[in-house]
Amino acid sequence: MNKVIILGLGKTGLSCVHYFLRNGVTPTVVDTRNNPPGQEALPEQVPLVCGPLDATLLCQAEMIIASPGMALATPALQAALQAGVEVIGDIELFVRAAKAPIVAITGSNGKSTVTTLVGDMAAEAGLSVGVGGNIGTPALDLLLQPAELYVLELSSFQLETTFSLKAAAAVILNLSEDHLDRYEGMAGYLAAKQRIHQGAEHIISNRDDAATVPVSQRVWRSFGLDEQQYGRVMHHDRLWLAVDGEPLLAVSEMKIVGAHNQMNALAAMALCDAVGIARNAQLAVLRRFQGLPHRCQFVREHNGVRWINDSKATNVGSTLAAVSGVAESVQGKLVVIAGGQGKGQDFSPLQSLLGNGIDHLLCFGQDAEVLLALGPQAERVEDLDAAVTRAAALTQAGDWVLLAPACASLDMFRNFEQRGDRFRALVEAL
Repeated sequence: MNKVIILGLGKTGLSCVHYFLRNGVTPTVVDTRNNPPGQEALPEQVPLVCGPLDATLLCQAEMIIASPGMALATPALQAALQAGVEVIGDIELFVRAAKAPIVAITGSNGKSTVTTLVGDMAAEAGLSVGVGGNIGTPALDLLLQPAELYVLELSSFQLETTFSLKAAAAVILNLSEDHLDRYEGMAGYLAAKQRIHQGAEHIISNRDDAATVPVSQRVWRSFGLDEQQYGRVMHHDRLWLAVDGEPLLAVSEMKIVGAHNQMNALAAMALCDAVGIARNAQLAVLRRFQGLPHRCQFVREHNGVRWINDSKATNVGSTLAAVSGVAESVQGKLVVIAGGQGKGQDFSPLQSLLGNGIDHLLCFGQDAEVLLALGPQAERVEDLDAAVTRAAALTQAGDWVLLAPACASLDMFRNFEQRGDRFRALVEAL
């Protein structure tokens, strides 16, 4: 009899395999793919069954560790559940074994940034901290090193199969439409996210998003862009992050930009306060943190001009969000670099920003002509190299340059990461 079946290999599946082997159990791995990733690293004593799911095999197990990518509604999994098989995920295994407090973070946007910030703040305060889950290190691998605190980014898929979390501090950062191919409408998506609140000691909510408030538990503190609790205040003619109205850090001192990143910073501060991480450590990290790669990432300030890499803005909506995010911080002109493969998008929403938020739009790539037609503020350049050179010539102290292409990169680059890396290299060479 297969006592333990790991459903889905890959990075997370391998971490589950090694966890069970360390605990004296040899699991069976089942994967619907004929050549699943991680197969070459699978220890030879571990059986691997590939192909369509066999409900009979699953029903014989005592426990199934389901990959986050496998919907619980899958008929073979439903058959196993009805047969009394325990179906959980790697996060549930982790929380059963973890001996240190857990900070749990989910949301539609900003999870990785807030998780990284909290982890950095804990380390700055001198704690041994394990950071992982849906970001970086699989959760079970965090158990290999002693830790005084765990910081987990959790997806809705991971939360579906987690039952015993009881986080020391938990937050849903925000909620917007996502994964609706998996859930029956927003209600199902929200229900999965709100599982993060179960048994949590301190719940933090977003004042600007009612969906982040727990159904039946009390909110400890909230964050938002107004002056309440974790919020913002004007102080000496500058905007500051504040707690209960007390100004703590001028927004202009942070390298990460935009109102969305101010929300991320406030959420991270609230989570850290909930688990006793010193305020000076929080502020030190916020002053130096440059953001995650290619997501409104501060690159450099050169001759008083700030250069921002948002190469991950591969569609019009994300470019609009990036421009909106930096708008309140720009004192001078804003030059936006855009272009690539437009994927048939309607670029017209950008038109109203030309001359009203975007002072110059430098266009390159396959769909440069479409962008050029938006207005007289648009100018065609040969490529990204020429765009950086031209942007440097157009700007002076107080101006900002934002790479937010609104397009895919595949006409000129392998991916958006390579495009962002090239932008960074060009800016560093100025």
